[in-house]
Amino acid sequence: MSNIIVIQNLVKNYADVEAVRGISLSILPGEMFGLVGPDGAGKTTTIRILCGLLPFNSGAVSLFDLNIREEKKEIQKKIGYLSQKFSLYGDLSVDENIEFFAEIHGVKNYEERRNELLTFTRLLPFRKRTADNLSGGMKQKLALSCSLIHKPEILFLDEPTTGVDPVSRRDFWKILSSLLKEGITIFMTTPYLDEAERCNRVALMHNGRIINLDTPQNMKASIGMEVIEIICGDIQAASKLIKANFNFETQLFGDRINIMVEKNQNAFSEIESMLNRNGISILDHRLLPPSLENVFIHLVEEES
Repeated sequence: MSNIIVIQNLVKNYADVEAVRGISLSILPGEMFGLVGPDGAGKTTTIRILCGLLPFNSGAVSLFDLNIREEKKEIQKKIGYLSQKFSLYGDLSVDENIEFFAEIHGVKNYEERRNELLTFTRLLPFRKRTADNLSGGMKQKLALSCSLIHKPEILFLDEPTTGVDPVSRRDFWKILSSLLKEGITIFMTTPYLDEAERCNRVALMHNGRIINLDTPQNMKASIGMEVIEIICGDIQAASKLIKANFNFETQLFGDRINIMVEKNQNAFSEIESMLNRNGISILDHRLLPPSLENVFIHLVEEES
């Protein structure tokens, strides 16, 4: 099976700022691929280049074996794009927004397809409501419907669930799962590493570079680490003490500390003894496999 997207040594600069620094990757048809990283990592720049919306300095980009520089219009007929910012028309109804995008893409007799999408996204009861009067989650579903009206083969999603409530976020992921079953290739960017766990493969992006690319499972296994998670009375003081006394990575998550240690190191008793000597009692602890968030922080700290 040949790749549906291929990027080779892609470079994009904004004046003196290197936004994308020589990235390469390829994506198979029917794959859900996640480009993950913090704000400013280069994710949106990359996705906009893939959609033919931004020029780039050097490298090569092809979709469907077509060169993005030479056959951009042909490529754009076969892709859908949901941008980071809500880009629909607030004074138009749900129906009218979808109709507008159908006409842009030259879709004739779109009524049946529109009804399918509204049923699929559970927007059918709200079809006469203007976009400005929809909730954040409903706006994203409408934007998704507009990007699917012409039956694209690749769907590009730029941080689709940012600012969306948890219930709508869950609904959105159910919709994406259904699209995958239909054979659509999904390329998404997200700052949420828990969402990235759902992707077939993930590229971790930092400062314009890809620092790891693999399945979430392989990525977590590859670093050879495990996590000791502890809860104690003063986590800030405990974290400082652990950093001062051990060469372990510590990451704070709410009311708990994640301590990255090598597998089978049996470091917990040493950590507990040291904290007890300093008047801090551990209230609870457990041993966990690393999450993608643990892996990302570990790789960034290694790089720096």
